[in-house]
Amino acid sequence: MQELILYVDSRFTSPWALSVFQTLTEKQLPFILNTVDLEKGEQHQAPFRHLGLTGRVPLLVHGDLALAESSAIVEYLEEAFPPPAWQAVLPAGLAQRACARQVQAWLRSDLMALRAERSTEVVFCAPTATPLTAAGQAAAERLIGIAERLVTGEHLFGEWCIADSELALVLNRLILNGDPVPERLKAYAAAQWQRDSVRQWVAKPRARAGA
Repeated sequence: MQELILYVDSRFTSPWALSVFQTLTEKQLPFILNTVDLEKGEQHQAPFRHLGLTGRVPLLVHGDLALAESSAIVEYLEEAFPPPAWQAVLPAGLAQRACARQVQAWLRSDLMALRAERSTEVVFCAPTATPLTAAGQAAAERLIGIAERLVTGEHLFGEWCIADSELALVLNRLILNGDPVPERLKAYAAAQWQRDSVRQWVAKPRARAGA
């Protein structure tokens, strides 16, 4: 097997880096984990800026392939290391897989005010006392409304998939900050957060922002 190298942010707060880290970990694929200090601009410096197309993390290097954008990386890993030999991270059925990708795309392209006002600092480091603005509250209500339609059981699509973890993380932007979230969604997010692959990421050492 060709060597797998994953580049992530040095503070381990990128939700999309977590998604790729979790995919590799769930599949029990050996990989080298390298960090890039975004605050110091290492993503714009050699050697990292020469590796990939966009200079963004996460970045997966597999042989001659250097691939950025977490959803593209997850899909690549699912196809390169498919079930049943490796753990599935996307649903098997065509329709369910499309729905999982829909959830992933939605979480990457929507809820901008919430993502700005409840950054992943509140998930991985410490909560903020700053209340949500009207725009942030509207985004939170949109998240909760859609999540309540999606979450009908332990997992979104019968068995765990990476979309479960990604939705749980966005819910945790509110939950772990103490913002109001329905108990059913709190229980769902807490269950996803107990996966060993997530706990490994949560346990990573994090320097204080700006330190």
